Amino acid sequence: MGAASANSMATPDHMARMDAQMKTMQDMHEKMMAAKSPEERNKLMAEHKKAMQDSMDMMGSMSGASMGNRGGMPGMPGMPGDMGAHHQMMAKRMDMMQAMMKMMMDQMPPAPGKP
Repeated sequence: MGAASANSMATPDHMARMDAQMKTMQDMHEKMMAAKSPEERNKLMAEHKKAMQDSMDMMGSMSGASMGNRGGMPGMPGMPGDMGAHHQMMAKRMDMMQAMMKMMMDQMPPAPGKP
């Protein structure tokens, strides 16, 4: 992967799409937490799963996994680029991962012995 394509991953358009996805996930989390019954939660599950899948797809494209670079980020050693934009993209990716984990944890039943 070349430096040009690595730099294009941190474009303002990409950052805006990440912000929009985070907003979608936050809204979905609020809807799930506001649901008063298991039936309401079940009705929201398809939307919840789609939000999670969209986030996973976005993070996969950010990690370079779709380009055979599993575990590494494009634009790292040997590839010049805007490290500030790279850092911002990584921070957004971490925020997205944390939001996804919170959504998953909130869907789990309470641990035995806890109210």
